Amino acid sequence: MRKLHGLRFAALIGIVAFISACQESLIPNDEEVTLKSGELKSANPDKGFIHGIVVDVDDMDYYLAGPADSPDGKRDVPGHYWVKAGKDKLVGKHYNTGPFGATKWWSSNAPDGELLFKVDAIIDEWTEEKAEQYADRGFVHYHELVKVSDGSLHPHKVVWLKHIAVTTFTLDGGPMQPNPGFEMTPGVAYNFMPNYMMPYHADGEMH
Repeated sequence: MRKLHGLRFAALIGIVAFISACQESLIPNDEEVTLKSGELKSANPDKGFIHGIVVDVDDMDYYLAGPADSPDGKRDVPGHYWVKAGKDKLVGKHYNTGPFGATKWWSSNAPDGELLFKVDAIIDEWTEEKAEQYADRGFVHYHELVKVSDGSLHPHKVVWLKHIAVTTFTLDGGPMQPNPGFEMTPGVAYNFMPNYMMPYHADGEMH
């Protein structure tokens, strides 16, 4: 009987350990943004997501560089809506909408306003070593930060972006248009405007 109780106890310990291991496997890497899947399944930008978000970087307020097409003239990347996900981290939704509501701006064959991508964003500096590390994890595009007060670029930090396509469409628009476009299928978009190996200089050209 004692042996049976011992076996049951050992089995219980094993189950608890297995559940704990599974839970630990769901804990995100500290360096990675965790997508809020429940919120991001919705194509409704009003659920906490903001176009024209202001982020605190080194105790200063910054926009993501882009047209001033948000409420009160706030700037942002066209078609993008964001929610903060921790210090120096955002998650976002990228819609088929252009500056000041331009229709079907990113894709000519996706419906106007359709959710095209989920986006992970990490604010960090650009170095060659970090560029390679971020690209390996899908963060192949970086975007500039502009100071709210005077529009100047951050001296050494950018927003690293990982776009995850949620549908199939042709990406043939955006700031690089006109271009022949290429097919996007659901999953991490390693071909979304990859500029990760272009050195960042605050006094240089926008990428």
